[in-house]
Amino acid sequence: MRIAVIKKEDCIAPKECNYICQKACPINRAGKECIVIGEDGKPVINEELCIGCGICVKKCPTKCIHILNLPEELKTQALHRYSKNGFKLFRTIVPHFGKVVGVLGPNGIGKTTAISILAGLIYPNLGRVGEKPEEKEIIDFFKGTEAQAYFEKLFKKQIKLAYKPQYVDAIPKEFDGKVMDLLKKVDKLGKIEEVTKKLGIYEILNRDIKNISGGELQRVAIAATILKGANVMFFDEPSSYLDIKQRLNIAKLIYELANEQTSVNVIEHDLIVLDYISDLIHIMYGKRGVYGVVSHPMSSKNGINTYLSGYLKDENVRFREYPIRFEVKPPLESKNVIVLTKWGEIKKKLGDFELAVSPGEIYVNEVVGCLGENGTGKTTFAKILAGEIKPDSGEIDKKIKISYKPQYIKAETSQTVAEVLSNVTKEFGSDSYRLQIIKPLQIDYLLNHKVNSLSGGELQRVAIAVCLSQDANLYLLDEPSAYLDVEQRLLVAKAIRELIKKRNASALIIDHDLLFLDYLSERLLVFKGKPSVKGETVGPLSMRQGMNLFLKEVNITMRRDGQTNRPRINKLGSVKDREQKEKGEFYYE
Repeated sequence: MRIAVIKKEDCIAPKECNYICQKACPINRAGKECIVIGEDGKPVINEELCIGCGICVKKCPTKCIHILNLPEELKTQALHRYSKNGFKLFRTIVPHFGKVVGVLGPNGIGKTTAISILAGLIYPNLGRVGEKPEEKEIIDFFKGTEAQAYFEKLFKKQIKLAYKPQYVDAIPKEFDGKVMDLLKKVDKLGKIEEVTKKLGIYEILNRDIKNISGGELQRVAIAATILKGANVMFFDEPSSYLDIKQRLNIAKLIYELANEQTSVNVIEHDLIVLDYISDLIHIMYGKRGVYGVVSHPMSSKNGINTYLSGYLKDENVRFREYPIRFEVKPPLESKNVIVLTKWGEIKKKLGDFELAVSPGEIYVNEVVGCLGENGTGKTTFAKILAGEIKPDSGEIDKKIKISYKPQYIKAETSQTVAEVLSNVTKEFGSDSYRLQIIKPLQIDYLLNHKVNSLSGGELQRVAIAVCLSQDANLYLLDEPSAYLDVEQRLLVAKAIRELIKKRNASALIIDHDLLFLDYLSERLLVFKGKPSVKGETVGPLSMRQGMNLFLKEVNITMRRDGQTNRPRINKLGSVKDREQKEKGEFYYE
Protein backbone atom coordinates (compact mmCIF):
# COMPACT_ATOMS: atom_id res chain seq x y z
CA MET A 1 0.00 0.00 0.00
CA ARG A 2 1.30 3.44 -0.91
CA ILE A 3 0.43 6.73 0.79
CA ALA A 4 1.33 10.24 -0.34
CA VAL A 5 1.33 13.04 2.20
CA ILE A 6 1.95 16.74 1.61
CA LYS A 7 2.62 18.93 4.65
CA LYS A 8 0.78 21.95 3.29
CA GLU A 9 2.01 24.24 6.06
CA ASP A 10 5.52 23.77 4.59
CA CYS A 11 4.49 24.02 0.93
CA ILE A 12 5.53 27.37 -0.61
CA ALA A 13 3.59 26.99 -3.89
CA PRO A 14 2.48 28.96 -5.79
CA LYS A 15 4.18 32.12 -4.47
CA GLU A 16 7.73 30.77 -4.14
CA CYS A 17 7.50 27.53 -6.10
CA ASN A 18 6.10 27.07 -9.61
CA TYR A 19 4.85 23.52 -8.93
CA ILE A 20 8.19 21.79 -9.46
CA CYS A 21 6.69 18.51 -8.21
CA GLN A 22 3.99 18.52 -10.89
CA LYS A 23 6.44 19.30 -13.68
CA ALA A 24 8.93 16.64 -12.56
CA CYS A 25 6.38 13.82 -12.14
CA PRO A 26 6.91 11.16 -14.89
CA ILE A 27 3.22 10.17 -14.77
CA ASN A 28 2.18 13.79 -15.45
CA ARG A 29 4.73 14.00 -18.24
CA ALA A 30 3.18 10.89 -19.78
CA GLY A 31 -0.15 12.74 -19.99
CA LYS A 32 -1.93 11.45 -16.87
CA GLU A 33 -2.93 13.58 -13.87
CA CYS A 34 -1.01 12.12 -10.94
CA ILE A 35 -0.26 15.55 -9.42
CA VAL A 36 -2.92 18.23 -9.87
CA ILE A 37 -3.52 21.64 -8.31
CA GLY A 38 -6.17 21.75 -5.61
CA GLU A 39 -8.68 24.49 -4.83
CA ASP A 40 -6.32 25.94 -2.23
CA GLY A 41 -3.55 26.34 -4.81
CA LYS A 42 -1.51 23.49 -3.35
CA PRO A 43 -0.58 20.27 -5.20
CA VAL A 44 -2.67 17.11 -4.73
CA ILE A 45 -1.23 13.63 -5.40
CA ASN A 46 -3.35 10.74 -6.69
CA GLU A 47 -2.12 7.79 -4.61
CA GLU A 48 -3.54 5.24 -7.07
CA LEU A 49 -1.59 6.68 -10.02
CA CYS A 50 1.62 7.36 -8.03
CA ILE A 51 4.37 4.82 -8.83
CA GLY A 52 6.54 5.79 -5.85
CA CYS A 53 9.50 6.95 -7.95
CA GLY A 54 10.37 9.63 -5.39
CA ILE A 55 11.29 12.28 -7.97
CA CYS A 56 8.79 14.81 -6.56
CA VAL A 57 10.14 14.14 -3.06
CA LYS A 58 13.69 14.93 -4.16
CA LYS A 59 12.75 17.97 -6.26
CA CYS A 60 10.54 19.63 -3.62
CA PRO A 61 12.49 22.65 -2.27
CA THR A 62 10.95 22.43 1.24
CA LYS A 63 10.82 18.59 1.45
CA CYS A 64 7.11 18.74 2.27
CA ILE A 65 6.20 15.69 0.14
CA HIS A 66 6.36 12.18 1.60
CA ILE A 67 5.73 9.04 -0.48
CA LEU A 68 5.78 5.84 1.57
CA ASN A 69 5.13 2.16 0.94
CA LEU A 70 3.37 0.54 3.90
CA PRO A 71 2.46 -3.11 4.64
CA GLU A 72 -0.59 -4.26 2.65
CA GLU A 73 -2.29 -5.44 5.85
CA LEU A 74 -2.71 -1.79 6.91
CA LYS A 75 -4.87 -1.12 3.84
CA THR A 76 -8.01 -2.28 5.68
CA GLN A 77 -7.00 -0.77 9.05
CA ALA A 78 -7.17 2.99 8.36
CA LEU A 79 -9.18 4.64 11.14
CA HIS A 80 -9.02 8.32 10.19
CA ARG A 81 -7.54 10.74 7.69
CA TYR A 82 -7.73 14.49 8.05
CA SER A 83 -7.56 15.46 4.37
CA LYS A 84 -6.50 14.34 0.91
CA ASN A 85 -2.71 13.76 1.17
CA GLY A 86 -3.04 14.46 4.91
CA PHE A 87 -2.01 12.56 8.04
CA LYS A 88 -3.40 9.00 8.27
CA LEU A 89 -4.05 7.01 11.45
CA PHE A 90 -4.21 3.21 11.50
CA ARG A 91 -5.92 1.17 14.27
CA THR A 92 -7.04 2.40 17.67
CA ILE A 93 -6.04 2.44 21.31
CA VAL A 94 -8.29 0.09 23.30
CA PRO A 95 -9.50 1.25 26.74
CA HIS A 96 -9.64 -1.53 29.37
CA PHE A 97 -11.89 -1.27 32.42
CA GLY A 98 -10.00 -1.89 35.64
CA LYS A 99 -6.66 -0.99 34.06
CA VAL A 100 -4.53 2.03 33.20
CA VAL A 101 -3.61 1.99 29.50
CA GLY A 102 -0.50 3.98 28.56
CA VAL A 103 0.26 5.38 25.10
CA LEU A 104 3.89 5.74 24.05
CA GLY A 105 5.25 7.31 20.88
CA PRO A 106 6.89 10.38 19.34
CA ASN A 107 5.21 13.74 18.81
CA GLY A 108 3.23 14.13 15.59
CA ILE A 109 2.39 10.42 15.37
CA GLY A 110 -1.34 10.68 16.14
CA LYS A 111 -1.58 9.99 19.89
CA THR A 112 -3.83 12.97 20.60
CA THR A 113 -5.91 12.15 17.49
CA ALA A 114 -6.41 8.56 18.68
CA ILE A 115 -7.52 9.66 22.14
CA SER A 116 -9.78 12.37 20.67
CA ILE A 117 -11.56 9.69 18.63
CA LEU A 118 -12.07 7.52 21.74
CA ALA A 119 -13.30 10.57 23.65
CA GLY A 120 -15.87 11.32 20.95
CA LEU A 121 -14.22 14.62 20.00
CA ILE A 122 -13.35 13.40 16.48
CA TYR A 123 -15.68 11.19 14.41
CA PRO A 124 -13.54 8.61 12.54
CA ASN A 125 -13.95 8.54 8.74
CA LEU A 126 -12.17 5.18 8.24
CA GLY A 127 -9.64 6.90 5.99
CA ARG A 128 -12.30 8.19 3.57
CA VAL A 129 -11.88 11.97 3.52
CA GLY A 130 -15.13 13.92 3.36
CA GLU A 131 -17.31 10.96 4.38
CA LYS A 132 -19.09 10.17 7.65
CA PRO A 133 -19.53 6.39 7.92
CA GLU A 134 -22.57 4.99 9.69
CA GLU A 135 -22.08 4.01 13.32
CA LYS A 136 -22.72 0.36 12.39
CA GLU A 137 -19.88 0.45 9.84
CA ILE A 138 -17.47 1.78 12.47
CA ILE A 139 -18.57 -0.93 14.93
CA ASP A 140 -18.13 -3.59 12.22
CA PHE A 141 -14.66 -2.16 11.50
CA PHE A 142 -13.66 -3.34 14.99
CA LYS A 143 -15.60 -6.61 14.86
CA GLY A 144 -14.09 -9.35 17.01
CA THR A 145 -11.93 -6.96 19.05
CA GLU A 146 -12.35 -5.32 22.46
CA ALA A 147 -12.70 -1.98 20.67
CA GLN A 148 -16.03 -3.18 19.21
CA ALA A 149 -17.68 -3.26 22.65
CA TYR A 150 -16.21 0.13 23.49
CA PHE A 151 -17.58 1.89 20.40
CA GLU A 152 -20.99 0.20 20.86
CA LYS A 153 -21.17 1.72 24.34
CA LEU A 154 -19.82 5.06 23.07
CA PHE A 155 -22.48 5.42 20.39
CA LYS A 156 -25.24 4.31 22.81
CA LYS A 157 -24.01 7.01 25.19
CA GLN A 158 -23.36 4.40 27.88
CA ILE A 159 -19.89 5.81 28.47
CA LYS A 160 -19.30 8.98 30.42
CA LEU A 161 -16.07 10.60 29.28
CA ALA A 162 -13.59 12.97 30.87
CA TYR A 163 -10.62 14.32 28.90
CA LYS A 164 -7.66 16.32 30.20
CA PRO A 165 -6.21 18.06 27.17
CA GLN A 166 -2.52 18.26 26.33
CA TYR A 167 -2.36 22.07 26.25
CA VAL A 168 -3.64 23.19 29.65
CA ASP A 169 -2.39 26.74 29.03
CA ALA A 170 -5.49 27.21 26.82
CA ILE A 171 -7.81 26.90 29.86
CA PRO A 172 -7.46 30.56 31.04
CA LYS A 173 -8.41 31.69 27.53
CA GLU A 174 -11.68 29.76 27.71
CA PHE A 175 -12.62 30.23 31.38
CA ASP A 176 -12.74 33.41 33.42
CA GLY A 177 -13.01 33.18 37.20
CA LYS A 178 -11.58 31.49 40.28
CA VAL A 179 -10.22 27.95 40.48
CA MET A 180 -13.12 26.99 42.78
CA ASP A 181 -15.65 28.28 40.24
CA LEU A 182 -14.16 26.08 37.51
CA LEU A 183 -14.12 22.96 39.69
CA LYS A 184 -17.67 23.55 40.99
CA LYS A 185 -18.85 23.80 37.39
CA VAL A 186 -17.67 20.23 36.59
CA ASP A 187 -17.89 18.53 40.01
CA LYS A 188 -20.16 15.47 40.02
CA LEU A 189 -18.53 13.69 42.98
CA GLY A 190 -18.75 16.38 45.67
CA LYS A 191 -15.10 15.81 46.52
CA ILE A 192 -13.43 19.12 45.62
CA GLU A 193 -11.71 19.44 49.00
CA GLU A 194 -10.47 15.83 49.05
CA VAL A 195 -9.14 15.83 45.46
CA THR A 196 -7.50 19.27 45.63
CA LYS A 197 -5.75 18.41 48.90
CA LYS A 198 -4.33 15.25 47.32
CA LEU A 199 -3.08 17.33 44.38
CA GLY A 200 -1.67 20.09 46.62
CA ILE A 201 -3.87 22.87 45.18
CA TYR A 202 -6.37 23.34 48.01
CA GLU A 203 -4.72 26.65 49.01
CA ILE A 204 -5.21 28.19 45.54
CA LEU A 205 -8.97 27.53 45.20
CA ASN A 206 -9.78 31.23 45.61
CA ARG A 207 -7.16 32.43 43.12
CA ASP A 208 -8.10 33.66 39.67
CA ILE A 209 -7.44 30.98 37.03
CA LYS A 210 -5.39 33.54 35.06
CA ASN A 211 -2.98 34.10 37.98
CA ILE A 212 -1.77 30.55 38.65
CA SER A 213 1.42 28.87 37.40
CA GLY A 214 1.66 26.21 34.69
CA GLY A 215 2.18 23.47 37.30
CA GLU A 216 -0.86 24.63 39.28
CA LEU A 217 -2.93 24.85 36.08
CA GLN A 218 -1.95 21.28 35.20
CA ARG A 219 -3.12 20.00 38.58
CA VAL A 220 -6.36 21.99 38.32
CA ALA A 221 -7.01 20.32 34.94
CA ILE A 222 -6.32 16.88 36.46
CA ALA A 223 -8.66 17.67 39.37
CA ALA A 224 -11.41 18.78 36.96
CA THR A 225 -11.05 15.54 34.99
CA ILE A 226 -11.32 13.40 38.13
CA LEU A 227 -14.27 15.37 39.56
CA LYS A 228 -16.41 14.81 36.45
CA GLY A 229 -17.08 11.31 37.78
CA ALA A 230 -16.56 9.68 34.37
CA ASN A 231 -16.08 5.96 33.83
CA VAL A 232 -13.59 6.48 30.98
CA MET A 233 -10.85 9.05 31.60
CA PHE A 234 -8.14 10.34 29.30
CA PHE A 235 -5.05 12.20 30.54
CA ASP A 236 -2.92 13.75 27.79
CA GLU A 237 0.60 14.46 29.16
CA PRO A 238 -0.37 14.96 32.84
CA SER A 239 3.24 15.44 34.05
CA SER A 240 4.00 18.59 31.98
CA TYR A 241 5.01 21.61 34.12
CA LEU A 242 5.27 19.41 37.25
CA ASP A 243 8.37 18.74 39.33
CA ILE A 244 9.45 15.20 40.20
CA LYS A 245 7.64 15.04 43.53
CA GLN A 246 4.41 16.30 41.95
CA ARG A 247 4.78 13.83 39.06
CA LEU A 248 5.08 10.88 41.41
CA ASN A 249 2.13 12.15 43.43
CA ILE A 250 -0.19 12.47 40.41
CA ALA A 251 1.05 9.09 39.13
CA LYS A 252 -0.13 7.45 42.37
CA LEU A 253 -3.43 9.31 42.25
CA ILE A 254 -4.21 8.46 38.61
CA TYR A 255 -3.21 4.80 39.09
CA GLU A 256 -5.71 4.48 41.95
CA LEU A 257 -8.57 5.72 39.73
CA ALA A 258 -8.82 2.50 37.70
CA ASN A 259 -11.36 -0.09 38.90
CA GLU A 260 -13.82 -2.57 37.36
CA GLN A 261 -16.18 0.26 36.41
CA THR A 262 -13.50 2.75 35.33
CA SER A 263 -10.98 2.87 32.47
CA VAL A 264 -7.99 5.23 32.66
CA ASN A 265 -5.88 6.09 29.60
CA VAL A 266 -2.67 8.14 29.67
CA ILE A 267 -0.35 9.68 27.08
CA GLU A 268 3.00 10.41 28.73
CA HIS A 269 6.60 11.12 27.67
CA ASP A 270 8.18 10.60 31.11
CA LEU A 271 9.02 6.89 30.90
CA ILE A 272 9.41 6.45 34.65
CA VAL A 273 5.97 7.94 35.29
CA LEU A 274 4.43 5.95 32.39
CA ASP A 275 5.98 2.71 33.65
CA TYR A 276 4.71 3.34 37.19
CA ILE A 277 1.21 4.40 36.14
CA SER A 278 0.40 1.82 33.40
CA ASP A 279 -0.80 -1.77 33.36
CA LEU A 280 -0.85 -1.99 29.56
CA ILE A 281 0.90 0.02 26.85
CA HIS A 282 0.18 0.75 23.18
CA ILE A 283 3.24 1.82 21.17
CA MET A 284 2.54 4.24 18.35
CA TYR A 285 4.98 4.34 15.45
CA GLY A 286 5.15 5.74 11.93
CA LYS A 287 6.47 9.04 10.58
CA ARG A 288 5.85 12.40 12.23
CA GLY A 289 3.05 14.31 10.55
CA VAL A 290 2.66 11.62 7.87
CA TYR A 291 1.10 8.50 9.39
CA GLY A 292 0.75 6.68 12.69
CA VAL A 293 0.08 3.05 13.59
CA VAL A 294 -1.21 1.81 16.97
CA SER A 295 0.43 -1.43 18.11
CA HIS A 296 -1.37 -4.22 19.90
CA PRO A 297 -1.41 -3.75 23.72
CA MET A 298 1.50 -5.10 25.76
CA SER A 299 2.37 -5.23 29.43
CA SER A 300 3.94 -2.03 30.76
CA LYS A 301 7.42 -3.54 31.11
CA ASN A 302 7.37 -5.29 27.75
CA GLY A 303 5.90 -2.26 25.98
CA ILE A 304 8.58 0.16 27.18
CA ASN A 305 11.40 -2.33 26.54
CA THR A 306 10.01 -2.97 23.04
CA TYR A 307 9.90 0.78 22.39
CA LEU A 308 13.52 1.16 23.49
CA SER A 309 14.58 -1.77 21.28
CA GLY A 310 12.94 -0.15 18.23
CA TYR A 311 11.52 -3.49 17.01
CA LEU A 312 7.97 -4.89 17.27
CA LYS A 313 8.51 -8.62 17.21
CA ASP A 314 4.84 -9.69 16.84
CA GLU A 315 4.35 -7.36 13.85
CA ASN A 316 7.89 -7.80 12.45
CA VAL A 317 8.27 -4.02 12.21
CA ARG A 318 11.47 -2.08 12.89
CA PHE A 319 10.39 1.49 13.64
CA ARG A 320 13.84 2.77 14.69
CA GLU A 321 17.22 1.88 13.19
CA TYR A 322 18.94 1.51 16.56
CA PRO A 323 18.06 0.37 20.11
CA ILE A 324 18.30 2.76 23.07
CA ARG A 325 20.47 1.37 25.88
CA PHE A 326 21.20 2.56 29.42
CA GLU A 327 24.63 2.27 30.95
CA VAL A 328 25.54 1.42 34.52
CA LYS A 329 28.02 4.24 35.22
CA PRO A 330 30.70 3.61 37.85
CA PRO A 331 31.40 6.42 40.37
CA LEU A 332 34.07 8.94 39.34
CA GLU A 333 37.45 8.38 40.94
CA SER A 334 38.79 11.59 42.48
CA LYS A 335 42.35 10.88 41.36
CA ASN A 336 41.29 10.92 37.69
CA VAL A 337 39.34 14.19 37.71
CA ILE A 338 40.27 17.77 36.85
CA VAL A 339 38.24 20.57 38.44
CA LEU A 340 36.69 22.90 35.84
CA THR A 341 35.08 25.35 38.27
CA LYS A 342 34.16 25.59 41.93
CA TRP A 343 32.09 27.78 44.22
CA GLY A 344 32.02 28.46 47.93
CA GLU A 345 29.01 29.25 50.11
CA ILE A 346 26.55 31.39 48.17
CA LYS A 347 23.44 33.11 49.50
CA LYS A 348 20.70 34.92 47.62
CA LYS A 349 17.37 36.40 48.69
CA LEU A 350 14.63 37.05 46.16
CA GLY A 351 11.52 38.49 47.80
CA ASP A 352 10.41 36.01 50.46
CA PHE A 353 12.63 33.23 49.06
CA GLU A 354 16.14 32.45 50.38
CA LEU A 355 18.71 30.25 48.67
CA ALA A 356 21.75 28.83 50.49
CA VAL A 357 24.26 27.05 48.24
CA SER A 358 26.89 24.86 49.87
CA PRO A 359 30.45 24.68 48.41
CA GLY A 360 30.81 22.48 45.32
CA GLU A 361 32.73 21.90 42.13
CA ILE A 362 32.25 20.62 38.59
CA TYR A 363 34.85 18.47 36.87
CA VAL A 364 36.04 18.63 33.27
CA ASN A 365 34.16 16.24 30.95
CA GLU A 366 31.23 15.60 33.27
CA VAL A 367 27.51 16.25 33.31
CA VAL A 368 25.99 17.27 36.63
CA GLY A 369 22.22 16.92 36.98
CA CYS A 370 20.17 19.21 39.23
CA LEU A 371 17.33 17.54 41.08
CA GLY A 372 14.65 18.99 43.35
CA GLU A 373 11.15 20.38 43.71
CA ASN A 374 9.95 23.52 41.95
CA GLY A 375 10.64 26.65 43.96
CA THR A 376 13.80 25.39 45.72
CA GLY A 377 16.28 27.54 43.78
CA LYS A 378 17.55 25.48 40.84
CA THR A 379 16.92 28.19 38.23
CA THR A 380 18.17 30.90 40.62
CA PHE A 381 21.47 29.03 41.04
CA ALA A 382 21.82 28.60 37.26
CA LYS A 383 21.26 32.34 36.75
CA ILE A 384 23.91 33.12 39.40
CA LEU A 385 26.43 30.88 37.61
CA ALA A 386 25.50 32.43 34.25
CA GLY A 387 26.01 35.92 35.68
CA GLU A 388 22.41 36.98 35.11
CA ILE A 389 21.87 37.76 38.79
CA LYS A 390 24.40 38.57 41.51
CA PRO A 391 24.59 36.64 44.79
CA ASP A 392 24.15 38.51 48.08
CA SER A 393 27.23 36.76 49.44
CA GLY A 394 29.83 34.42 47.99
CA GLU A 395 31.58 34.45 44.64
CA ILE A 396 31.55 32.39 41.47
CA ASP A 397 34.30 31.60 38.98
CA LYS A 398 34.21 34.29 36.30
CA LYS A 399 37.16 32.92 34.33
CA ILE A 400 35.25 30.19 32.50
CA LYS A 401 33.01 30.72 29.45
CA ILE A 402 29.38 29.78 30.07
CA SER A 403 26.57 29.12 27.59
CA TYR A 404 23.08 29.26 29.13
CA LYS A 405 19.70 27.99 27.92
CA PRO A 406 17.00 29.47 30.15
CA GLN A 407 13.91 27.64 31.38
CA TYR A 408 11.47 29.88 29.51
CA ILE A 409 12.22 30.50 25.84
CA LYS A 410 10.89 33.45 23.88
CA ALA A 411 10.36 33.21 20.13
CA GLU A 412 10.38 36.89 19.28
CA THR A 413 12.54 36.93 16.17
CA SER A 414 11.26 36.49 12.63
CA GLN A 415 14.66 35.21 11.52
CA THR A 416 14.94 31.68 10.20
CA VAL A 417 16.53 28.94 12.31
CA ALA A 418 19.48 28.87 9.89
CA GLU A 419 20.03 32.61 10.33
CA VAL A 420 19.92 32.36 14.13
CA LEU A 421 22.42 29.46 14.22
CA SER A 422 24.77 31.06 11.70
CA ASN A 423 24.87 34.15 13.94
CA VAL A 424 26.13 32.18 16.97
CA THR A 425 28.73 29.94 15.33
CA LYS A 426 31.09 29.99 12.37
CA GLU A 427 30.81 26.20 12.20
CA PHE A 428 27.27 26.39 10.80
CA GLY A 429 27.15 24.68 7.40
CA SER A 430 30.09 22.36 8.04
CA ASP A 431 29.74 18.57 8.00
CA SER A 432 30.93 18.28 11.61
CA TYR A 433 28.31 20.79 12.78
CA ARG A 434 25.57 18.93 10.94
CA LEU A 435 26.62 15.61 12.55
CA GLN A 436 27.10 17.04 16.06
CA ILE A 437 24.16 19.46 16.30
CA ILE A 438 21.71 19.47 13.37
CA LYS A 439 21.19 15.73 12.94
CA PRO A 440 21.11 14.61 16.62
CA LEU A 441 18.63 17.38 17.55
CA GLN A 442 16.49 16.66 14.45
CA ILE A 443 16.28 20.28 13.32
CA ASP A 444 17.41 19.90 9.70
CA TYR A 445 13.83 20.30 8.41
CA LEU A 446 13.43 23.46 10.51
CA LEU A 447 16.36 25.44 9.08
CA ASN A 448 14.19 27.50 6.71
CA HIS A 449 11.38 28.01 9.23
CA LYS A 450 10.98 31.30 11.07
CA VAL A 451 11.68 31.01 14.78
CA ASN A 452 8.42 32.71 15.77
CA SER A 453 6.43 30.05 13.87
CA LEU A 454 7.87 27.02 15.72
CA SER A 455 5.97 24.72 18.08
CA GLY A 456 7.06 24.27 21.71
CA GLY A 457 9.12 21.15 21.01
CA GLU A 458 10.73 22.63 17.90
CA LEU A 459 11.62 25.84 19.71
CA GLN A 460 13.11 23.84 22.58
CA ARG A 461 15.42 21.88 20.26
CA VAL A 462 16.51 25.08 18.48
CA ALA A 463 17.26 26.73 21.86
CA ILE A 464 19.36 23.70 22.84
CA ALA A 465 21.18 23.94 19.49
CA VAL A 466 21.91 27.65 20.08
CA CYS A 467 23.30 26.87 23.54
CA LEU A 468 25.48 23.96 22.36
CA SER A 469 26.69 25.89 19.29
CA GLN A 470 28.54 28.46 21.39
CA ASP A 471 32.15 28.13 22.43
CA ALA A 472 32.03 27.51 26.19
CA ASN A 473 33.58 25.58 29.07
CA LEU A 474 30.29 25.05 30.88
CA TYR A 475 26.86 24.54 29.33
CA LEU A 476 23.88 25.34 31.58
CA LEU A 477 20.57 23.95 30.34
CA ASP A 478 17.39 24.59 32.34
CA GLU A 479 14.67 21.98 31.64
CA PRO A 480 15.86 20.89 28.16
CA SER A 481 13.39 17.96 28.09
CA ALA A 482 10.27 20.19 28.26
CA TYR A 483 7.91 19.68 25.26
CA LEU A 484 10.09 16.84 23.89
CA ASP A 485 8.92 13.28 23.33
CA VAL A 486 10.77 10.24 24.73
CA GLU A 487 13.02 9.69 21.73
CA GLN A 488 13.87 13.38 21.40
CA ARG A 489 14.80 13.53 25.10
CA LEU A 490 17.20 10.61 24.78
CA LEU A 491 18.68 11.98 21.54
CA VAL A 492 19.25 15.36 23.24
CA ALA A 493 20.88 13.61 26.21
CA LYS A 494 23.17 11.64 23.91
CA ALA A 495 24.07 14.77 21.90
CA ILE A 496 24.97 16.68 25.08
CA ARG A 497 27.14 13.88 26.44
CA GLU A 498 29.03 13.37 23.18
CA LEU A 499 29.58 17.09 22.63
CA ILE A 500 30.87 17.59 26.18
CA LYS A 501 33.43 14.81 25.80
CA LYS A 502 34.57 16.06 22.40
CA ARG A 503 35.09 19.64 23.61
CA ASN A 504 36.58 18.82 27.03
CA ALA A 505 33.78 20.91 28.51
CA SER A 506 31.11 20.23 31.16
CA ALA A 507 27.38 20.65 31.59
CA LEU A 508 24.93 21.44 34.38
CA ILE A 509 21.44 20.15 33.58
CA ILE A 510 18.24 21.09 35.46
CA ASP A 511 15.35 18.75 34.73
CA HIS A 512 12.38 16.89 36.23
CA ASP A 513 12.55 13.72 34.13
CA LEU A 514 14.33 11.16 36.34
CA LEU A 515 15.09 8.83 33.44
CA PHE A 516 16.56 11.72 31.41
CA LEU A 517 18.81 12.71 34.33
CA ASP A 518 19.81 9.11 34.98
CA TYR A 519 20.71 8.61 31.30
CA LEU A 520 22.70 11.84 31.10
CA SER A 521 24.33 12.62 34.46
CA GLU A 522 27.49 11.43 36.20
CA ARG A 523 26.73 13.29 39.46
CA LEU A 524 23.78 15.09 41.05
CA LEU A 525 23.31 18.43 42.79
CA VAL A 526 20.27 17.98 45.04
CA PHE A 527 18.07 20.94 46.03
CA LYS A 528 16.11 20.64 49.28
CA GLY A 529 13.97 22.97 51.37
CA LYS A 530 10.48 24.44 51.42
CA PRO A 531 9.26 25.49 47.95
CA SER A 532 9.08 29.28 47.42
CA VAL A 533 10.40 29.85 50.97
CA LYS A 534 13.85 28.35 51.38
CA GLY A 535 16.22 26.26 49.27
CA GLU A 536 19.57 24.64 49.99
CA THR A 537 21.94 22.43 48.03
CA VAL A 538 23.62 19.13 48.82
CA GLY A 539 26.49 17.97 46.59
CA PRO A 540 27.32 17.45 43.83
CA LEU A 541 27.08 13.80 44.95
CA SER A 542 27.52 10.51 43.13
CA MET A 543 24.40 9.33 41.29
CA ARG A 544 23.77 6.70 43.94
CA GLN A 545 24.13 9.12 46.86
CA GLY A 546 22.15 11.92 45.20
CA MET A 547 19.24 9.77 44.04
CA ASN A 548 19.14 7.88 47.33
CA LEU A 549 18.89 11.19 49.20
CA PHE A 550 16.05 12.49 47.02
CA LEU A 551 14.08 9.24 46.73
CA LYS A 552 14.15 8.68 50.48
CA GLU A 553 12.54 12.09 50.91
CA VAL A 554 9.67 11.22 48.51
CA ASN A 555 9.42 7.63 49.85
CA ILE A 556 10.04 5.94 46.48
CA THR A 557 12.44 3.08 45.64
CA MET A 558 13.89 2.32 42.21
CA ARG A 559 15.52 -0.65 40.53
CA ARG A 560 17.16 -1.30 37.17
CA ASP A 561 15.33 -3.28 34.51
CA GLY A 562 17.20 -6.53 33.88
CA GLN A 563 16.85 -6.27 30.09
CA THR A 564 17.56 -2.58 29.33
CA ASN A 565 19.15 -1.24 32.56
CA ARG A 566 16.58 1.57 32.59
CA PRO A 567 15.47 2.82 36.02
CA ARG A 568 12.04 1.66 37.20
CA ILE A 569 9.96 2.64 40.24
CA ASN A 570 8.92 -0.18 42.55
CA LYS A 571 5.22 -0.38 43.35
CA LEU A 572 4.62 1.05 46.82
CA GLY A 573 4.54 -1.75 49.39
CA SER A 574 5.85 -4.40 46.98
CA VAL A 575 8.38 -7.01 48.12
CA LYS A 576 11.18 -5.16 46.28
CA ASP A 577 10.06 -1.83 47.74
CA ARG A 578 10.08 -3.19 51.31
CA GLU A 579 13.43 -4.96 50.87
CA GLN A 580 15.21 -1.85 49.57
CA LYS A 581 13.74 0.39 52.26
CA GLU A 582 14.90 -2.03 54.98
CA LYS A 583 18.43 -1.81 53.54
CA GLY A 584 18.21 1.99 53.13
CA GLU A 585 18.89 1.60 49.38
CA PHE A 586 16.22 3.63 47.59
CA TYR A 587 18.15 3.87 44.30
CA TYR A 588 18.91 0.43 42.80
CA GLU A 589 19.78 -2.57 44.87
